[in-house]
Amino acid sequence: MENIVILTGAGISAESGMGTFRGAGGLWENQRVEDVATPEAFARNPEMVQAFYNGRRQKAATVAPNAAHEAIARLQRDYPGTVTLITQNVDALHEKGGSPEVIHMHGELAGALCAACDHRWTAPAEMPVGHPCPDCGAPAARPDVVWFGEMPYHMERILDALTTCTLFAAIGTSGNVYPAAGFVQEAFRAGAHTVEINLEPSAVVSDFAETRFGPATQTVPAWVDDVLGG
Repeated sequence: MENIVILTGAGISAESGMGTFRGAGGLWENQRVEDVATPEAFARNPEMVQAFYNGRRQKAATVAPNAAHEAIARLQRDYPGTVTLITQNVDALHEKGGSPEVIHMHGELAGALCAACDHRWTAPAEMPVGHPCPDCGAPAARPDVVWFGEMPYHMERILDALTTCTLFAAIGTSGNVYPAAGFVQEAFRAGAHTVEINLEPSAVVSDFAETRFGPATQTVPAWVDDVLGG
């Protein structure tokens, strides 16, 4: 029985109304990465960073999962083998779509992290600068998201899954952000069949054995049907 590993990126949530980061209209078109998504940015201008993530948190609360999220949840429920779902996304659309387990390698918008003691708790919809940690009291609350220059979460668990998988799928990813962009190579070395499902080719498309292009709400349910029916 195959062990499936799925990596999802911003492209899977785009049709739900969550903006992707790159390309026309992407989040990075309006904000420089260096201004809102690094530890240095938070130290330099916490007001801007908190405002950016407050906006994204409030947006995420209003959007609904789409057919691609629901198809992956169906695969997790119905597939007789193991399906490990890893996401670069910080929204909760996989959970809203019915996925029973999601590895959030870049953290979650719904979470708050104390920069002083590493305590985690549920973030308020509007997190002000200097929001106190409920555990240590330090006015050091930040979004519990992984910024550029920081180590993604759950890497040991992710690498264990990649080295034992027989099928790896990357869905809606740009292939620009490491270490996630290198997961296909880890899976390939483990002997897995690899497939990219995307609106357009990623930066690492040549590393995949199979490609499927088109809107996620069409391509992902069709792929899941093939996996479950194969």
